[in-house]
Amino acid sequence: MNDRRRQVVLGAAALVIQPALAKQLIPTPQQMAGPFYPPEPPLEDDSDLTRVRGRSTVAQGRITDLSGRVLDPDGRPVANARVEIWQCDALGFYHHPKDRAGDRDPGFQGFGASVTDGDGRYRFRTIRPVAYPGRTPHIHFAVFTPGASPFVTQLYVAGDARNERDFLFKAIPTERRRLVLAEFLPARGSRAELAAGFDIVLGRNGTPAG
Repeated sequence: MNDRRRQVVLGAAALVIQPALAKQLIPTPQQMAGPFYPPEPPLEDDSDLTRVRGRSTVAQGRITDLSGRVLDPDGRPVANARVEIWQCDALGFYHHPKDRAGDRDPGFQGFGASVTDGDGRYRFRTIRPVAYPGRTPHIHFAVFTPGASPFVTQLYVAGDARNERDFLFKAIPTERRRLVLAEFLPARGSRAELAAGFDIVLGRNGTPAG
């Protein structure tokens, strides 16, 4: 093969390879579950955390529609994944026996679960996260897929100055912090006050990625 033909072949191969590489997504940073994951599966674990069965009150706080997609590194949707979230209530308390004593919001469920559809989409109704002593506002996420370890991360509020003082947020490499941030913006066409979007990219084969 002469030099000219070799250049043409190699150039064509590069054109094939580059688009494939361009589709690769950066996995969402993995984080710790923390001490407040339920010690046993709660009886009520639907996707609406703002109402508790048998109570007429609605959760305190800024009601938020939270949605997104679960994707693999190639950008393909992950269907039938179980997505769990848990967070403190608007008063700063987890509904968990290990949290400090205090009056909790009886109208907040504290934990919920959703299963992704064929497009990898999930959706929750919850509240905009609030801070509590030692932590910036955040929502815990866990994603369960067959044959893989649970993928755990945390979602933070974009633009919140307290993020830069939070030890877990700061543990994420600076260039990857944007992957765990979401804007909580006024909702349109919804009974919720706010809306936020958060896509989760799993590691290769659904495994956690640092």
